[in-house]
Amino acid sequence: MESNVAQWWKLLEKRALAKANPINPQRVAWELSPRLPVDAIITCDSGSCANWYARDVKIGRGMMASLSGGLASMGAAVPYAIAAKFAHPDKPVVGLVGDGAMQMNNMAELITVAKYWRRWKDHRFIICVFNNEDLNQVTWEQRVMEGDPKFEASQSIPDVPYHQFAKLIGLHGIFVAAADKVGAGWDEAFDADRPVVLEFKTDPEVPPLPPHLTLKQVRHLTDTLLKGDPDEAGLVRGTVRQIISAVLPDKDQE
Repeated sequence: MESNVAQWWKLLEKRALAKANPINPQRVAWELSPRLPVDAIITCDSGSCANWYARDVKIGRGMMASLSGGLASMGAAVPYAIAAKFAHPDKPVVGLVGDGAMQMNNMAELITVAKYWRRWKDHRFIICVFNNEDLNQVTWEQRVMEGDPKFEASQSIPDVPYHQFAKLIGLHGIFVAAADKVGAGWDEAFDADRPVVLEFKTDPEVPPLPPHLTLKQVRHLTDTLLKGDPDEAGLVRGTVRQIISAVLPDKDQE
């Protein structure tokens, strides 16, 4: 029989590879794992990206990792990554960031990267941006914890071409908007001769759900639908795909 750990990873793989519109954010983290160098340093911001970092990134022995924990302050991943690179200029660094945190301050922090990167012995410095045009963690907290629909006035944010900003300041920029191109995007980023902003267009309706939903959480999700969520169709589709991924056979979900 399979061990509990093996069963857990199989479930995570099914969830990560489940279809989404256009990219399942879990897949971004899942595809990163086998490409991480053995001496990599990984940083992560606050937001739904922290769910995928904690759940889907396999951090191996010899790697270092940090998260915007404690008060869960947004905007920490790029400064953390810069600090890691100055402390360890010979090691590759990867930062995982949501688009809300990028707009808050992380885009400006890239100017510091543009100023200093040539001093670093190892030029591999990748900022992965999950662009879903949503302050996603709070959106889902409102839905699952309070039963409230998404409040678009505060939760929807502009679609910014983060990869183009990187190019504007002399860095490398990559944009990926197709699930079957996720791995190739990571490969290109690790092969680049300079720091990279790797932007993925991800689906905001992939729920950061725990492995097992409580009755209270299900009730709140139901309340959200009854009240009329602006992204109701995507919410239902994304949630159903995540829940049934645990029981479907090993094939693409329709």
